[in-house]
Amino acid sequence: MRPDRSQTKVAKPSADAKPARAQIGIGGMQCSFCRQSVERALQQLPGISSAAVNLAHEEALIEYDGEPATYGRVSDLLRSLGYSIRDPNKLRAFEEEEHELDAERRRLLLAVLISGAGLIMMIGEWAHAPISPSWEIAWMAALSGVVVFAAGVKFLRMAFAAVRRGILNQHVLLSFGALGGYTAGLIGIFDRALPAADFFGAAAFLMTYHTLSSFVAGLVRTRASQAVRKVLELQPDTARVVRDGQELEVPVDQIAVGEQVRVRVGERIPLDGEVLEGIASIDESMVTGEPLPVTKRPGTSVIGGSIDTDGALLIAVTTLAAQSFVARVAREVEAAKALKPAILVLVERILLIYVPTVLTVAAAALLGWIVYGMMHGGIDWTRVAFATLSVLVMGYPCALGMATPLAMIRGGGEAAQRGILMRSAESFQVLKDTQLVVFDKTGTLTVGKPKVIGTASPEALHLAASLERYSRHTLAEAIVNHARESGVELAEPTDFHEAAGRGVEGSLNGEHVLVGSLRFLGGQGVSVPSAAAGELPPAATVVGVARGKQFIGSIALGDEPRPEAKAVIARLCSQGIECVMITGDNERAAQAVAASVGIQRVIAHALPHEKAERVRDLQREGVRVAMVGDGINDAPALMQADVGIAMGAGTDIAIESADVVVMAHSLYAVPDVLDIAKRSYAKTVQNLSLAFAFNGLGIPLAASGLLYPVWAMLAMAASVTTVLFNSFAGRLAKGTVS
Repeated sequence: MRPDRSQTKVAKPSADAKPARAQIGIGGMQCSFCRQSVERALQQLPGISSAAVNLAHEEALIEYDGEPATYGRVSDLLRSLGYSIRDPNKLRAFEEEEHELDAERRRLLLAVLISGAGLIMMIGEWAHAPISPSWEIAWMAALSGVVVFAAGVKFLRMAFAAVRRGILNQHVLLSFGALGGYTAGLIGIFDRALPAADFFGAAAFLMTYHTLSSFVAGLVRTRASQAVRKVLELQPDTARVVRDGQELEVPVDQIAVGEQVRVRVGERIPLDGEVLEGIASIDESMVTGEPLPVTKRPGTSVIGGSIDTDGALLIAVTTLAAQSFVARVAREVEAAKALKPAILVLVERILLIYVPTVLTVAAAALLGWIVYGMMHGGIDWTRVAFATLSVLVMGYPCALGMATPLAMIRGGGEAAQRGILMRSAESFQVLKDTQLVVFDKTGTLTVGKPKVIGTASPEALHLAASLERYSRHTLAEAIVNHARESGVELAEPTDFHEAAGRGVEGSLNGEHVLVGSLRFLGGQGVSVPSAAAGELPPAATVVGVARGKQFIGSIALGDEPRPEAKAVIARLCSQGIECVMITGDNERAAQAVAASVGIQRVIAHALPHEKAERVRDLQREGVRVAMVGDGINDAPALMQADVGIAMGAGTDIAIESADVVVMAHSLYAVPDVLDIAKRSYAKTVQNLSLAFAFNGLGIPLAASGLLYPVWAMLAMAASVTTVLFNSFAGRLAKGTVS
């Protein structure tokens, strides 16, 4: 297992480090409730001067007195609260996330299966099925007990640990409801005035709802981490280091600056460095996004993670693994994720007040009906139980918590029919306010593959394609494909030889032929005319062809704009949205492509971390920014943008970094998704209003004691159904729910 390369972790400090700071990874946090609970608990520990919890990074940064005992108490506290301590090794931490998600999945499956069986028994009771009441209640008690105390034991422990520290969160509200319902059910076994089966059912269903919520939160959290994980996996675990004249396989984190590393054809360059020996074409598309390989020779720099396509190299390492390009991109992705605007802050603030409010109302109902009974000749314990538990059940924020996701699911289904995958609820709410869209050039606005866009003569194409058919170079493949599509008959070369990154030579029909860069031909004694390139597009790459020492002609290759690009840009501009193009390519080539598609504002020469910074600059202008890209070089910018839109034909890392994925790689999806987002946000506002209305009316009614807990449970389900119907009504009528 390779070491962590995404960021420097603070090791366990020694006693003489006063004051000290520590950065601790925390597993199992779900929402702002968890963040607040952990932060408050840490601040209560003796020796802790400050504690800040970052939910996006799942980390706590603490300042403390430097004592190892204090550091140990922090770890014990986090575990007692029900959270796990992440391994400082980032890749091992990712594996831990996957294991935790599997555990959540098993708990959910157990809860759903048993709650389903309990529901069938309750329906049988309501339908007066011929079942023994004592047998039914015994089974309901057993089934509910498994859900509450087996599937839900994690949440009960977390609630107990929170209450001990005076913290009220969603786990506390859940536990009061579930344990109250189960206790009332046990009492109902002996006091038939209480509907025991209904109480048991309410307890089981509450715990099942909460287990589902926990699983969904874990799923979203784990999938969001994959972008960083895939970036880190680009860097090889080991490299061949030349030491004392021998090649040794050494872990990359043990390679020092200045050591020499051997790289062969087809291998990834392990670390950033400088070429000492050899010439090769290097695929740096992960860095610049440009599809054309770059020729590297002695004295030129290479970047870790790029691929050697056709030549062996000896490289002097210039950067340690922790500071390599791959590590920097990973840090940029994480940092941009942390800086992404929090769209649901208002709802989270309401929820933080909501839990203590519901618990207060439940306590008031309990005491109020006891006092009322004492003043009027006897306590009606059935009403006391109904009032207290019904408030807890009715107050559980299920509809409120689902209001936004359901509206997003509706929009997501509509988007899916158009080949668009919405990966986050937040993207809907940001897209409606988007004022500026940033497009990557290569592979996004353009096709992303070099192709022949001009030839000097049919003879030049025939000679070049006949010779290049045995080359592995990207440009060679483009020339051969164009010749075959044009019906050119290829000849069989002899004495074929390839000069890595420069060109090829060989014999055709007894004549010596050269194909390659104009510089390569000139170096072989060919007199290349000053106007050899002819009238070629500004962004063209030129390949020359010579027979013997005679220059025959040139072939121009380039990357063409997508057919729909111009229409899409025009549509966005007509809606008042500004379009910007960003690329790692040179200014001349960038301006040529931008002009052809109708974009006025261009940012050229932008490397990955610079792309994220340029997006940040645009955000500082006070506008919502969407970024459209397809390569690993776009990943930091996709994360930094308010919404990242990845083309589905792009890299996995770009897709994992984005909020929206266009599966069919059609630019028409960009304006489409903006329209869908506006409609979905309107549904979100309606759903939140409905959810608040149900809870606002239902909680006072539940406090009256006239509402059975099971009916409170059904009312809560009805609120969810109403929100669901509002989200999908139009599509249900059309039969198009997906």
